[in-house]
Amino acid sequence: MSVEENIEAQRAAYGEQLSEIFGRVKQAFGMNQSELAGILGMSAPMLSQLNSAQRVKIGNPAVLQRLQSLDELAEQLDQGAVSREEVPGRLEGIKASTGRFTRTTSMVSAEAGDAAVVAGMRHLLRAVASGQQIKEAAEQLESTAPALAEVLHTYGIGPVGPAHEHFTRHKDLF
Repeated sequence: MSVEENIEAQRAAYGEQLSEIFGRVKQAFGMNQSELAGILGMSAPMLSQLNSAQRVKIGNPAVLQRLQSLDELAEQLDQGAVSREEVPGRLEGIKASTGRFTRTTSMVSAEAGDAAVVAGMRHLLRAVASGQQIKEAAEQLESTAPALAEVLHTYGIGPVGPAHEHFTRHKDLF
């Protein structure tokens, strides 16, 4: 497969290209690629191959879970649900995580507020469908249920900023 095909395969599997996720996480925590590889528990060369779309998927479920946790932590930091002072401890916890299959209901806790609700909704959608599946479902719903299509697109494959704004506009409805 070509790099372009691999990029599309990454988007279908993860909702976006892995280089975008890696870049967002590195920027949020001020780390380089080697430091990110260390926290994820993968070699720097493997991370480089995934980043450049020479490889498509993260084969180790524990590594994938740590990447999801890092991305969620970056969102929480961006939204103010986590302070800068909490980050080092949280990063160590992510690095030490084993990747066992568990349900993450604690994400949506009262003290974390709106950012945690948004992160939980995004996590749920991404847990049950690929980015490509969410995109296709949203496109199919455009004409018959545009508000539902907007929710799928906003929380399932869109960036966190608009998702947070959408939630803020609609949270009083429930």
